[in-house]
Amino acid sequence: MVYAYSMGATLAAYLLGSLSFAVIVSKVMGLHDPRSYGSKNPGATNVLRSGNKVAAVATLLLDGLKGWLPVMLVRWLGRDYGLGDGTVAAVGFAAFIGHLYPVFFHFKGGKGVATAAGVLLGISWVLGLATLLTWVIVAYFSRYSSLASLVAAVFAPLYYLFGDRAAWYVDKGILVAMFAISALLVYRHRENISKLLKGTESKLGSSGKTAR
Repeated sequence: MVYAYSMGATLAAYLLGSLSFAVIVSKVMGLHDPRSYGSKNPGATNVLRSGNKVAAVATLLLDGLKGWLPVMLVRWLGRDYGLGDGTVAAVGFAAFIGHLYPVFFHFKGGKGVATAAGVLLGISWVLGLATLLTWVIVAYFSRYSSLASLVAAVFAPLYYLFGDRAAWYVDKGILVAMFAISALLVYRHRENISKLLKGTESKLGSSGKTAR
């Protein structure tokens, strides 16, 4: 029965992750589909290129929420159903995979940065905050969102390891999920890596194509 509960929670997390809020928010607010302009990535950074900051912030928060909520629900309610850190790892990874490959949007999703941040905040607010601060620091000095995301992705599992027995006890399932999420984040940013190496990557605040 515990196995069934865990599988059900994981499936629900994937379905929640499959809600592409960049597309949903843009449609609700009367904006063009973010998959039709800029980087064509359904994420907050590309929605910002529409010129609508409210839509971008809403996308960012909702994408983060769908990573955070499944993890927290298992932490809050899972113990009564025999669910532990193994299920926490599974639902966090499932929500992230849902964002990357959403069943409701032909399996064409975003890069997963905000959703991954939500998962980390659910695992530990200290871990999430450390990773977010890493992103902010790198983004502030480099002005590259993609570079900040890559650095944060690499450091997140390392922070988890370094915090063992000090801030938390490392769970192998969560650690494996975090390394998998980090590897997929790097993979999804492969075009950005190429542009960074060529010096053609766009910086934060640079003007882009407006879409309304």
